Amino acid sequence: MAERDDDADRSRGVYMISVAAELAGMHPQTLRIYEARGLITPKRSPKNTRLYSHDDVVRLRRIQELTGELGMNLAGVEKVFELESEMARMRRRMRSLEREARRVRQELQSELERVRRSLRAELVPYEPPGSALVPLQRRDADDAVRIHIRRTRG
Repeated sequence: MAERDDDADRSRGVYMISVAAELAGMHPQTLRIYEARGLITPKRSPKNTRLYSHDDVVRLRRIQELTGELGMNLAGVEKVFELESEMARMRRRMRSLEREARRVRQELQSELERVRRSLRAELVPYEPPGSALVPLQRRDADDAVRIHIRRTRG
C-alpha cells in the first residue's frame, strides 16, 4: 500500500509554475507552451492556478532532454511519448497474458496428471498363458522362444 501512497504523492500537484520551471531548468512560458501542445497537464487549484507534480517535473526534464540533447522538435517529442505509452500498455498486456498462460499450463498439467492416474487405475496388464514371445528371464536355452516365419513368394 505504501507504493500507492508514493505514486499518489508523486502525481499530486504541489509546485507552482515558477518553481516547476526552475526545477526543470526552463522558462515558465515554455511550460505554458508545452501545456498548450498537450505534452504536460498540470493540476489546477480551486482558484485555477497551475500546480505541477514531481512526475510533471520529471516529464519536463525528459522533454528538455529530447529537445536539447537529441535535437527533436515538439512533434517528435509527442510521438516519443505516444510510443512509450503504447509500449507500457503492451508490456502490461504481455505480463497479463504470461500470467494467464502460466495458469492455463498449470490447469492442463493438473488435468493431465488426473487423467494419467485414472488410466493407471483402469489399465490391468493381461497376458494370456503361453503368449509371451520372449521370456522375461532367460534361464537356459530350453526356455528360448523361437518364432517361425513363413515367407511367401509373390
